[in-house]
Amino acid sequence: MGSVRVRPQSGTLYFDFRYRGTRCREQTLLKDTAANRRKMAQVLEKIEAEITLGTFNYRGYFPNSPTADRFDAMARGAVPTDAVPDFETFSEDWFDECRVGWKTSYAENVSITLKAHLVPHFGKLGVNRVSKADILKFRASLAKVTSRSKKPLSSDRINHIMTPLRMILREAADRFHFTDPWQGIKPLKVPRTEVDPFTLEELERFLAAVRPDYRDYYITRFFTGLRTAEIDGLKWRYVDLERRVILVSDTWVNGREETPKNPGSVRHVELSSPVVAALERQQKLTGKGDYVFCNREGKPLDRRNVMRRIWFPTLDLLGLRRRRPYQTRHTAATLWLACGESPEWIARQMGHANTQMLFRVYSRYVPNLTRQDGSAVERLLAARGLGGELTRQQGQDQEEAS
Repeated sequence: MGSVRVRPQSGTLYFDFRYRGTRCREQTLLKDTAANRRKMAQVLEKIEAEITLGTFNYRGYFPNSPTADRFDAMARGAVPTDAVPDFETFSEDWFDECRVGWKTSYAENVSITLKAHLVPHFGKLGVNRVSKADILKFRASLAKVTSRSKKPLSSDRINHIMTPLRMILREAADRFHFTDPWQGIKPLKVPRTEVDPFTLEELERFLAAVRPDYRDYYITRFFTGLRTAEIDGLKWRYVDLERRVILVSDTWVNGREETPKNPGSVRHVELSSPVVAALERQQKLTGKGDYVFCNREGKPLDRRNVMRRIWFPTLDLLGLRRRRPYQTRHTAATLWLACGESPEWIARQMGHANTQMLFRVYSRYVPNLTRQDGSAVERLLAARGLGGELTRQQGQDQEEAS
């Protein structure tokens, strides 16, 4: 649906509509008056009707427009260089077109990346003039940028900044028929996910020392593997204590409700006895409200506030390594694996699509938790009366060989 808009700088009106998947903005010399808006609205209505019928002639309405040159060139299978928009203009159009399919939090992150990094660097450069060398030079410059903590940007963060750039350039290359400059550029290698789960002793010490009014919150985190946004957005209507299960359906991100991270994250999580007991105690406190864990106003907890006032002070008090609160999720996964739970069941609990991540990320921690080094097989053989027999047979074989 098109609209009539005003340019703040000149106070003049312009058309803003879409044609053949492209956002078109055509300037006029008309001042922003009610009469002029009515006239332009009538013209716009006629334009959109012709677009719907397939009879719209762009040059007939805007004979001197560079956009008309672009559509003429597209009809010939090419786009003249001077008809291709600059990076800033195209990225704005691309963002408006894509954001309707994105989660709000993701759209905000992309918007920040555009404003803070991409537009300042590429803004006035024609989107078709961005070369592979420009991309690599820009990526190298990001490695010299420092974060709020005065540390260089990580490879993972740089890759996240580069992702919108890749999407923009590939869409522009497809739309304006030029060679995609991203070919052959691979993302930076990212170190393994930092996993530092609690040992059983550390877990017990933490739960014993944490503030009593947050103990049930952390029991639930440590023994369900919920992400921070998932537990902060957990509502009582998704908790079934009788069936000992919760439904992960909503999350709380940046002060508002969101959907879970991905479709696989919408799941049922089975509850152990400690979690059921913790939620039964919590229900007496917050059961009349919407959220399971909340502040005095009934709103979800502020994760940064909890981390600063509860999480880190408790670790410091106990002399434990400082870890991100996300390590509660890693702790749940390693404990389940150490106890011999089915990897498929653990993957479902965690919201993973398959068991690949479990074996890649967590399995190396299991021996440290259970001290299993093949003794389980020995116990199995002994239980079946095979252990001694196999040992004796091995001794006989060695004697015969000697």
